[in-house]
Amino acid sequence: MNLLSYDFMQRALIASLIIGLLAPMIGVFLVQRRLALLGDGMGHVALTGVGLAFLVGTQPIPTALVVAIAGAVAVEVIRARSRTVGDVALALVFYGGIAGGVLLASLAAGNTSATLSQYLFGSLATVAVGDVVVLAVAALLSFAVLAVFGRELFLVSLDPDLAHVQGVKVRAISLLLSVLTAVTVVIGMRTVGLLLVSAIMIVPIAAAQQFTRSFAATAVAWMAKS
Repeated sequence: MNLLSYDFMQRALIASLIIGLLAPMIGVFLVQRRLALLGDGMGHVALTGVGLAFLVGTQPIPTALVVAIAGAVAVEVIRARSRTVGDVALALVFYGGIAGGVLLASLAAGNTSATLSQYLFGSLATVAVGDVVVLAVAALLSFAVLAVFGRELFLVSLDPDLAHVQGVKVRAISLLLSVLTAVTVVIGMRTVGLLLVSAIMIVPIAAAQQFTRSFAATAVAWMAKS
């Protein structure tokens, strides 16, 4: 019996391939920038969006996307204004995010624990056609942004001071990277879950770096593995 003869397995495979290619493509910049935990933090913030959606009765993914992007902006503002207390403030944002998600979900009517776990751990078997479409559109837009701003993202990830000297708007590009991270985390939460999508962003890159010596070689290596 061929498992791919089932529609839900076909959707699961397509969704896995999309997130498996997109997440490390963003992660290669995060690892180079030493922001490996940013994806995990954005997952915590996105959970607040999921809880808020349960409370007000909106769709979880669009609501989580708005909240995660707002969180990405807040993170960049905190990082830009203070480096001494920035780590503590970021920790409060990240851990406050997961606490807010659980609190809002508990205030929602009905039993939302089972539904919340689907976004925490993902559920490939329940991926719908709409989820695949959202994944594909978001991935295409992210690839387009990377094609346009890839050089600037690389320069800022390599050396922000050098990028500034060459005329790159470091704060804007840093914000762009944070927003791309937030978008990737949110669109991946229905497939692999908020707790695991950041691992897909970082682990393949960290593994590829053990066998490569350049940024381009690392990118090619994780694509080959994917």
